Amino acid sequence: MDGINVFNQFLARHKPQLQASGVPQHFWQAIYTKITTETFDAGAVLQLMLIEYDQDDEEFANMTDDEKECRPVFALSVAAENGIRANDPNSIFLVDHAWTFRTNMARQQLEEYEHLLNRMCAITGIDLEDDQRVNKVLDKMWKYCQAYTLSSDQLSDEDRQPIWYVMDEVGSAVGHSDEPNFRLVPFLHLDTQITYSLLFPIRDCEQGDQVCRDYVEYVSKGAEERKALLLPWRFTDLTGESFVQSEPSAEYFSSGHIPETYPTEDLLCEPQIDRNDPLKVYAEYDIVRQHLTSPYFVLVDEPEEADVLWLTAHFKNFAELAQDTPNKYINQFPFEYVITIKDLLSITCRRGAIEHHNSETLETYPSWLPTTFNLKTELIQFASYYQNRAAKGLDNHWIVKPWNLARGLDTHISKNLTQIVRLPATGPKIAQKYIENPVLFYRETLSAKVKFDVRYVILLKNAKPLEAYIHRKFYLRFSNKPFSLDHFDDYEKHFTVMNYQDNAELHHVKCDDFLDMWQQQYPKHLWSDIEDSICSMLYELLECATQNIAAPCGIQACSQSKALYAADIMLSWEKSAPTIIQPKLLEVNWTPDCKRACDYYPDFYNDIFKLLFLNEANDEVFRLLQKHNN
Repeated sequence: MDGINVFNQFLARHKPQLQASGVPQHFWQAIYTKITTETFDAGAVLQLMLIEYDQDDEEFANMTDDEKECRPVFALSVAAENGIRANDPNSIFLVDHAWTFRTNMARQQLEEYEHLLNRMCAITGIDLEDDQRVNKVLDKMWKYCQAYTLSSDQLSDEDRQPIWYVMDEVGSAVGHSDEPNFRLVPFLHLDTQITYSLLFPIRDCEQGDQVCRDYVEYVSKGAEERKALLLPWRFTDLTGESFVQSEPSAEYFSSGHIPETYPTEDLLCEPQIDRNDPLKVYAEYDIVRQHLTSPYFVLVDEPEEADVLWLTAHFKNFAELAQDTPNKYINQFPFEYVITIKDLLSITCRRGAIEHHNSETLETYPSWLPTTFNLKTELIQFASYYQNRAAKGLDNHWIVKPWNLARGLDTHISKNLTQIVRLPATGPKIAQKYIENPVLFYRETLSAKVKFDVRYVILLKNAKPLEAYIHRKFYLRFSNKPFSLDHFDDYEKHFTVMNYQDNAELHHVKCDDFLDMWQQQYPKHLWSDIEDSICSMLYELLECATQNIAAPCGIQACSQSKALYAADIMLSWEKSAPTIIQPKLLEVNWTPDCKRACDYYPDFYNDIFKLLFLNEANDEVFRLLQKHNN
């Protein structure tokens, strides 16, 4: 096959990628040629320079530590005598990637491959003799990391996790400028599945000009968030910016969501069902089908036959349900996502606060909600809050989570502001204050205290008026390693969800056994008192979500709706009163995995269905949610 046909084949496969990345067409032939011949010729026209700083310089002496951290280690300049022309079709250069990794494997790779560690030390300016060089690389690499994500219907959620990479010495030396002369974009060669970066000029450059790009070119020059996004490379004092959060408009609650309908007042009628016959249940969740054994219910195979629809897919047409099939129940409420999506949950919870924060301690309210910022819409507020905490010497560990993923996927714990502001590059995130002083649980087999969290099942019977219960049999999840504020990439030290981790022990403790051990370990803290606080918290949450809140900003009434959620809760020692335990709401889960609950309590779904659909509230199994005076 001749060269023209081969190039045309290359172009047919890669043109959409090149166009999406904004690579000018006159470079396309050179890209093909340099990739197929493995030509890395940037060194012929560009010069890599180590920047030496005068430690005795007055300007250096007046720098803050943050400003010193932002200084580049290397610079790249134009070495060609005649400079570089933006219209020269050969003035595009392949940049290799020195390190490609997923964050959960980064430490292991650095520890196992000394040549990789040495190279990363050189790129990031870390002394090769430093005993802490692995930790320092993991800390400093975020100034140099870029990311991409593989997307395919055949891939699991784990395989779609972001892939980060550090470019070679040439790519890593390209500095930032608000008026750049080059661009640097990733490029996946589909034939070999090798990822490169492409460095090319966007204006003419003369010999000696420094090569620079706009690190946040996707954000307009006048946008406020540029100040925060550029913090890894250009320190800005943002402590004067307000970090007070306000509730966004109704459009924010509906953006990105499939439109929902909800019944009008005249359609709010309880389904009329013949109670002499078993209720017919259509269940998409296999665990329900296996454990719903009560003679009061019978499983059916078609939703049209059912009195109760127990779905695992989101339902949106509640007005049509009320109009067309008023005698069917469904296991969802209109707009319940205001509590099950992490960014909306924090907004909803803040409605329960009288004031935003304590000006002395900077603790935000309500006290049961860990301080949470949306890193897409509240990045400036977050950076200001972080810097204000740093100025007061307060703990600054944060857990950064995607809005819509579970099981700890793409979740990171860090006190590194550079890392935190880079993480949203892989998708929308929230930053939630990490609980640095959790109440711990002594595991005898480890002879150590570990983190744990508590999951309570919430049963929402009615939104207006609010009627909700918890299942008294909560269940527990434990970390597998002693807790300490270090090695935040060690999953089994800092996380409790072990169900989906290969080779991780899942430590089983039943609720009743836990209560006995709890009173032995914490005799001054009755669990009944803690549960009172938890119930008050959950009731307040549901009040914030349902009471006088119009759609789409709150859960709407629907007489046909009954729902089950799971609230994940951690216990924390109160900072202002270290002997007081404060429950903290971490998240609320929709269609939670209830297999373990059924394994422990075989009548789990029998009892729940009787409560929700037959109004049989067994006080030994369920507790009505209401406020308690703590």
